[in-house]
Amino acid sequence: MGAETPFADLDPDRILDAVESLGLQSDGRVLALNSYENRVYRIGMEQGPARVAKFYRPGRWTDEAIGEEHLFSAELKAADLSVVAPLEIRGRTLHPFQGHRFALFELRGGHAPEPGNREVLTHLGRVLGRMHAVGASGRFAHRGAIGIESHGEDPVHYLLENRWLPPELEGNFERLAEALFDAMDACYERAGDTTTLRLHGDCHPGNILWRDDQAHFVDLDDCLSGPAVQDLWMLAGRREDSREPWRWLLEGYETFRAFNRRELHLVEALRTLRLLHHNAWIARRWHDPAFPVAFPWFEAPRHWESVITQMQEQLAALQEPPPDPD
Repeated sequence: MGAETPFADLDPDRILDAVESLGLQSDGRVLALNSYENRVYRIGMEQGPARVAKFYRPGRWTDEAIGEEHLFSAELKAADLSVVAPLEIRGRTLHPFQGHRFALFELRGGHAPEPGNREVLTHLGRVLGRMHAVGASGRFAHRGAIGIESHGEDPVHYLLENRWLPPELEGNFERLAEALFDAMDACYERAGDTTTLRLHGDCHPGNILWRDDQAHFVDLDDCLSGPAVQDLWMLAGRREDSREPWRWLLEGYETFRAFNRRELHLVEALRTLRLLHHNAWIARRWHDPAFPVAFPWFEAPRHWESVITQMQEQLAALQEPPPDPD
């Protein structure tokens, strides 16, 4: 299987053969679920509930890094947190099959939590406080950490070196990126020393299933090390509407774990890093046929004009005071 065509041989027969190689019996039904980085399928079973099979993108994570994701999920579940962790089958959670690596999960239903709702955000804060208490009890050895170099400078260099921007926008993009790096450095200086812990890493509402007035966290594929605020800021909304959401989140969070208010200086820096990293992520995956279909606007000049506008907005936001939830 060539690196340029990931998952090209992953047809329904191979998917079912992989699942049945674990001694399970499917009913032949395979439904692709929404996922770009990996391939995820709902598998009907002859006996018992349907399962979810997740096939990991070749070459992205080492087995050891995936193992840390699975162990972290298991630790969170053992702490009575509702995390959809991989199922252990035949003594392991990660399974090889004909050049692929996959894991099975329980199928969970639910919908994204309602943004701006006090009860919901306070509950999410409590859950994240408990999750971070577990995250702070150990360290990752094989997974990365969020930072300006890994999530900002490297993505910008990739986009420029591979000529993703229209030529007439490259100079403006590069100058803005340099200004953003300086402004983000200043944010990190204002935050001072922050505690690094194991995080969910991609804690946006789409990775939370809300059901029966509880949050069920899914997809720890991007778990990494970083400051606690990384798992909070995407739930608080945009800065102009975020004072009360921040108050509600931290009200719940600090029921279980103290929060360093200085980390709020990092919110706009982390938002900026997500913008840069996301665009480079799409560019790096463009050889995967799923990406041009999912992001048909990505190569259009209008998209890159929008990115530059967002960078300008972020440069202004990085100069402003941090959120004030008190």
